[in-house]
Amino acid sequence: MKSIIIESVNISEAKGTIKKPVDSIRLTQRGVEGDAHAGPWNRQVSLLGTESIAKFEESAGRKITFGEFAENITTTGMELWKSHPLDRFTCGEIELEVTQIGKECHGTSCAIFKEVGNCVMPKEGIFARVVSPGSLKSGDSLEYHPKMFRILVITLSDRASAGVYDDKSGPRIKELMKIYFDEHHMHHFTHTSLIPDDPHRFEELLNKAKEELVDLVVTTGGTGIGPRDFTPDVVRPMLDKEIPGIMDMIRIKYGSEKPNALISRSIAGVMGKSLVFTLPGSVRAINEYMTEILPSLMHMIYMLHGLDSH
Repeated sequence: MKSIIIESVNISEAKGTIKKPVDSIRLTQRGVEGDAHAGPWNRQVSLLGTESIAKFEESAGRKITFGEFAENITTTGMELWKSHPLDRFTCGEIELEVTQIGKECHGTSCAIFKEVGNCVMPKEGIFARVVSPGSLKSGDSLEYHPKMFRILVITLSDRASAGVYDDKSGPRIKELMKIYFDEHHMHHFTHTSLIPDDPHRFEELLNKAKEELVDLVVTTGGTGIGPRDFTPDVVRPMLDKEIPGIMDMIRIKYGSEKPNALISRSIAGVMGKSLVFTLPGSVRAINEYMTEILPSLMHMIYMLHGLDSH
């Protein structure tokens, strides 16, 4: 957890104009009270670090005043652009959730762009929505809390759970998740569970994951048509929304070369605040499925939290 200092709090009454420092700001569920950017959307509060401002001052050849880049909160102590959507900043009861890093530049409609032909906000400013309201002022500290993505990997196999052979597909999913989140510089924790092909025990694990707001549930095994293959049948009734396109595309892509791949009944969907993917039980299938799932994973997570990452 990192602490950063608020250097200035700033407000503007019209969009596209610089903001003026004020003694304090009141954060509501709509953003900064009295600010032109407040409203029922995700970019309610803008933040910019003096670390970013200093770089621009050097290229602009002059001192930049707080609020000149139209930021509501000017901070010192962290390169804010290195945070990620769903990270949080807190100050006592106040809680802000990061929703966007940078933005599209307004160009000629932006006051600072008109003057110097460039702007740092589109690259290094961040935006947040208010989770818990309150008041902030210069000198207050914000605590930075990176989002910890929680992942549950469930292997369903009578023989592996009985020790007849080692579970290789579950550990492979965990390994691929580590590679993915490490590459994106995001924090994550993966819990693995190896259980027999027991639908009741499986359903209990899914219910617990839903209650605990696990971000991602990935299962392996039980997606075929054998007498003990029931994974999709347990998962489907628990989904609030199914995401058919991913699994359909995977079946078609790999089934064109290996017809047996078309037998898989794998499904994907949303269960509460959790994304759920049911994968076959072989390591080769894990590699194939995860190759197709991972490129759109973060987009799905952001959509699930109401963020538009287009």
